[in-house]
Amino acid sequence: MKVYDLRCSLGHRFEGWFSSDDDYLAQQHNGLLTCPMCDSPRIEKLPSAPRLNLSHAVAADQPPGTDAPPHNADSVAPATPSEPASVTQMQAMWLHMARHVMAHTEDVGKAFAEEARNMHRGDSPERPIRGQTTPQEARQLQEEGIEVMQLALPPLIKETLQ
Repeated sequence: MKVYDLRCSLGHRFEGWFSSDDDYLAQQHNGLLTCPMCDSPRIEKLPSAPRLNLSHAVAADQPPGTDAPPHNADSVAPATPSEPASVTQMQAMWLHMARHVMAHTEDVGKAFAEEARNMHRGDSPERPIRGQTTPQEARQLQEEGIEVMQLALPPLIKETLQ
């Protein structure tokens, strides 16, 4: 299994798991590889350090048969030291929020504006909904006193992400 650090054209970083380098190249060539944040198909593979399981290794200055000191995760540099941790944390928080929205709202699709109006008038029960609407419809809803919030969710967010 190959684990690659990837980045889309907008700078979102994520991991991709592939059975081989040929599998990665085939997925990229066939347009199957997209960013989980923005759905961009323009993906590049970043240089990354291999992850080695050295927990069984003995330190060079220790006699054989003695245990190596416990591994300290804080002493290991991140695989991509140029990326601030806050960017990674922000992406993780955005994905968490997007998954929460998907799990706790009803998708009404293109009927969003109509359903929002029905709920506002009391013709439909109030509940958390999501769907698609045009920018003009969203402005009209706001002018009618109906609160809406635009949230761009890529199609992949509807599926389970690894």
